[in-house]
Amino acid sequence: MSYIFGIAAALIILVMVIALLRKNSLRERHAIWWLVAGLLALVAGIFPQTLDWLASLVGVAIPLNLVFFASIAILFFVNLQHSSELTKLEEKTRKLAERLAILEIQEPKE
Repeated sequence: MSYIFGIAAALIILVMVIALLRKNSLRERHAIWWLVAGLLALVAGIFPQTLDWLASLVGVAIPLNLVFFASIAILFFVNLQHSSELTKLEEKTRKLAERLAILEIQEPKE
């Protein structure tokens, strides 16, 4: 029964991400990590033995710990991507504010 819950949750994530992409509410570069997470969750839900195999391959004693690690890693990359974009946007905002200030100084006052 718990596998059905996992599969349903993964499918809901995938459907939501695709719907947001179609409505242009989410950009492709932001959606990639959510699609990866949804697909990994779907594979783990359909084939739970892959978690055991992968955990033994990596050397993790408890497969659930591998799931937590992968989840944290994906969230880390999402956060890193957003921080990078925030830095770029802050730089663009600063440049625009500087240009506007220069234009306002150059504009003759009436």
